[in-house]
Amino acid sequence: MKKQLSTLLVGLLLLVSITAACAPATTPTPAVVEWTVEVERTVEVEKPVVVTATPEPTQPPAPVTITYFTFSAAPDHLEDLDEMIQIFEQAHPNIKIKVETAAWEDYFTKLQTLIAGGTAPDVFELNYENFVSFASKGVLLDLDPLAGADEAFDRSIFYPRAYDAFNYNEMQLGLPETFSTVVLFYNKDLFDEAGLDYPAEDWTWDDAVTAAQELTDAEAGVWGLYSPIQFWEFYKKAAQNGCSFFNEDKTEVTINAPECVEALETMVSFVTEEGVMPSDAEMGGMADGDMFKAGQIAMDVTGIWMFAAFQDAPFAWDIQVEPGLEQHATHFFANTVSIFAATDHPQEAWEWVKFFTSSPEMAHIRVESGWELPALDNPAYFEDYLEQTPPDNREAVFQSLEYAIVPPVIERQNEMQDIVNQLLDQVKLGQLTPQEALDQAKVQIEELLR
Repeated sequence: MKKQLSTLLVGLLLLVSITAACAPATTPTPAVVEWTVEVERTVEVEKPVVVTATPEPTQPPAPVTITYFTFSAAPDHLEDLDEMIQIFEQAHPNIKIKVETAAWEDYFTKLQTLIAGGTAPDVFELNYENFVSFASKGVLLDLDPLAGADEAFDRSIFYPRAYDAFNYNEMQLGLPETFSTVVLFYNKDLFDEAGLDYPAEDWTWDDAVTAAQELTDAEAGVWGLYSPIQFWEFYKKAAQNGCSFFNEDKTEVTINAPECVEALETMVSFVTEEGVMPSDAEMGGMADGDMFKAGQIAMDVTGIWMFAAFQDAPFAWDIQVEPGLEQHATHFFANTVSIFAATDHPQEAWEWVKFFTSSPEMAHIRVESGWELPALDNPAYFEDYLEQTPPDNREAVFQSLEYAIVPPVIERQNEMQDIVNQLLDQVKLGQLTPQEALDQAKVQIEELLR
C-alpha cells in the first residue's frame, strides 16, 4: 500500500492542476458585487542584527489578534479548526486567532463588502474560481517577501502546481490550503444483482451507459447513472472531448466549437436518448446524493466530500475514476488562504497562514476528521486516509488527480457561470439545442471579456 501511494503521489506532483470550488456542484453561485478598493502595503521584513553589547531586558510583545474568515469550517469542522488554533496559539503566545464564518452562498459577497468598507479580516479563505477576481483588485498581500525571509518556510512541501496556481502577475498571493475532487460513486449491491462487473479506471462514458442500461428500472424508480448538466460538469466533459472554453491566451471564446457541442449533446443524451438518467422532473426535487443513498441511482458523479454522508448507506458502495470521452479529465477543487494587503499585522498573519496550510499538526487533523485533504506532497500524511473504509478504493481519489484540469476562469467568473448554467437549463428543457445554447454563450462571454 505504501509503495503504491508513493507512486501515485510522485505522479501527482507533475500532473495535478487546480480546479474549483470546494463546494458541491449544486451549491448556489454567490451573487456578484461591484466593488472598488484601493490598498497599499509594503512589507518590511525583519533582518538579523548583530549586537555587541548585552541588550537591556525587553518586555514580551503585546498580543496581536488576527481575524480569520472562513467558509469551509462551519458548521462541521469548527471543532477541528479550534484544535488547530489551540496548537498554534501555544506555539505563538503573542498571537490570538479570532474566527469569523459565513455560509458558502453568502461568503464572497460578505467578504467583498468587508473589504470595500475598510473592515476586512486579516486572513481569509478563497476558492480558485474567486481567487482571480480578488487578485485582480489588488487586495491580496504578496507573500514572496515574507516567504523569502522565513528560513523555516519551504515551498517544496506543497504540490508545485498547486502552489503556483495562486501566483498572479508573478506574485504569490496565497498558500494552497486543501484539495478535493469528483469521482464515480457506485452501488455495489445493484451491480451484483445485475451480474455486472464493477466500473474500471479505463471506462469510457459508452461503457458507463452500457452498464446503466442494465441497471435502470424506471418503473421501480431506479436509474443507472447521474451526472449533472451544469457548468462544472460541462467544462470537464468538454475537456474530455478535447475542447476548452477559450483559446490558450483567452483572446478567443471557443465554447461553441464542435467538440464542445458534441460533449453537451452526450450529456443531454443520458436523459433524452439513453433514458438512463432521471430528468429534473423525475427527481422530484430530491438531490442526487439522496437518491444514491436511497438506492435509486446506481452510479453518481459527485465529490469526495460525500464520503461522510454515505457512511450509513444500507448497501455496499465504492468509487472509481470518472469515465472519459476521448480522454479522461477530472475536477480539482482547491482553496487558498490569503492575507489582506492592508493588514496591520502582516508578520503575525503570515505565521498563521504558514501553520494553517503546511504544519504536520494541521495535516493530521484534516485527514483524521475528513476535512478535505491538505495540499501537501508527503505520502505519510495520506496512509491513514487510504486505510479508512468505505470506500475501499480510496486510491481512486489520487488516480483522479492525475487527470485533473484547470477550470476556465475569468475576472467576471460568477457572471460567466450564471450565463452557462442558464443556457444549459434551457437545453435541459428542450428550449434550445446544444449548438444554439453554446452559440449564445460565446456571444455573452465575449461581452464579459470587453
